[in-house]
Amino acid sequence: MDFSVIGDKIKELRRIQRITQKELAEDICTQAQISKLENGEVIPCASTLFLISQKLGIDVNYFFNIGLTPRLDYVEEVARQLKIARRNFRYREMEEIVEMEERNPLFYQNQKYLQLLIWHKGICLHHVHSDFERSLQTLDEALELTNEKFRTEQEMEILLSKGIVFFENNMLDEAIQIYESVYTEMKNLPQLRDYILKTKLLYNMARAFTRKGLYEKSTEVCIEGIEWSIEKDNLFLLGELHYHIGYNFELSEDYRSAQDYMNKALLIFDLQKDQKYSDYINGKLMKWQEENIIKNT
Repeated sequence: MDFSVIGDKIKELRRIQRITQKELAEDICTQAQISKLENGEVIPCASTLFLISQKLGIDVNYFFNIGLTPRLDYVEEVARQLKIARRNFRYREMEEIVEMEERNPLFYQNQKYLQLLIWHKGICLHHVHSDFERSLQTLDEALELTNEKFRTEQEMEILLSKGIVFFENNMLDEAIQIYESVYTEMKNLPQLRDYILKTKLLYNMARAFTRKGLYEKSTEVCIEGIEWSIEKDNLFLLGELHYHIGYNFELSEDYRSAQDYMNKALLIFDLQKDQKYSDYINGKLMKWQEENIIKNT
């Protein structure tokens, strides 16, 4: 670990916030120790780094990560671009990023970031190349890189991707088994930092239960996802969860309830300025009205 990089970053953050060395040192250590730390002359203890991070308003893990990966800013930007591509289903763009960064030695300095690349390579093998076997092998390869006693959130994301590969190949029991194992491990986490991870898990569980014909169980999972999203003030997948409940009611031939939830989904999508599902849902509701399955509202 390069502790001089940590010192440089502390100095940079301190100056951005216009905090003097004396102010930063208060109730933590001496001003002289802060000076030595910023100059890379001493190795800080974990408790000191934690207190400094609290005063600077950042996560202490940022210091450890930047010590392991000096160009952390670049690596995190790549991670951000991969996340955007993943959420918007831009898999060819994702593949281009992975192929470019596979040659970048920065990603080989930290297993966590190498795992990030291999994980997204596995996603591309499925969504771009429809290579089921290699996709699963690559996702397993990514998981083997860290092999922690307790799953990290990134490992849970990889398992979720693996479940999606099974789901999209109609291997529903295998997908559900993975989703339920992640759900159990998630409950054992002392704190979930990425709230969206649980929402994604619940949504994908619901889809698998629906395809198995377990509509009530699927709806229960959707309701849990909605309650979780509201609790965390997060709209991610909120529209999709409402639509999926409506879809379950449609499959159960309860069209009045289906209409109710699909209208709620439309409202949420409208608030989010997300129109990609609106035409489809409106078309479905209009068809039901024309066939006198539901009344015009």
